[in-house]
Amino acid sequence: MGVYLSHPKTEKSSEDGENDRVRYGVSSMQGWRSTMEDAHAAYPNLDNATSFFGVYDGHGGKAVAKFCAKYLHEQVLKSEAYAAGDLGASLQRSFLRMDEMMCGQRGSRELAALGDKMQRVSSMIEGLIWSPRSAEANGPVDDWSSEQDSDYTGPTSGCTACVAVIRDNQLVVANAGDSRCVMSRGGQAYPMSKDHKPDHEHEKERILSAGGYVQFGRVNGSLNLARAIGNSCFSNLLGLYFRCSYHLYSFVYCFGDFR
Repeated sequence: MGVYLSHPKTEKSSEDGENDRVRYGVSSMQGWRSTMEDAHAAYPNLDNATSFFGVYDGHGGKAVAKFCAKYLHEQVLKSEAYAAGDLGASLQRSFLRMDEMMCGQRGSRELAALGDKMQRVSSMIEGLIWSPRSAEANGPVDDWSSEQDSDYTGPTSGCTACVAVIRDNQLVVANAGDSRCVMSRGGQAYPMSKDHKPDHEHEKERILSAGGYVQFGRVNGSLNLARAIGNSCFSNLLGLYFRCSYHLYSFVYCFGDFR
């Protein structure tokens, strides 16, 4: 059945953790896809005052989602905006930085390694959502110098990103794509993200103005997301739309205790 299985894999993998500020849980299921294409990163101790949680929903392959889970939080830490206390700006820069890092020889090598890694383990393990367990969130951050000696302009696959950063009583959520963040407070659900879909009026106008089109609710009849990390082939079709036109929907809620 191509990229789909004849029967869904319904086994679930779950984990949890906590520190003196937050408790978290993660659960995943592969479903109908032939491989698990999603990844996550959970760092309750991004630094001594901040927690980071990210979900990356891959499409067209698993490598980009795993790349983001491995590196996006590191780029948040490295950002000058983060050091200055601007969490929203640091997230926006880090989303864009993922596309930059996936270009060139080094990006190509890293994506190849991440894409192949799960093919060498059993089908039982294949259903687990991937997370970079061996990484230290507050360890040394690689400068990742750019390599100009390659024609590799990035992956054709991609992923959504939905990231929440918690510092003191401040919660900042940034997203690209249609993975959603919802907060429950006092039994009331609060949407913390806004979908980026091609048939939404504002997104459609942006796609058309960049020289693309929307057909069957998809960008150029293909991708059913208006924004994503990766998908370098669409940067050529739509100018610099995907690669340089992220306007992240960042929501900041300052509650005394939002947990």
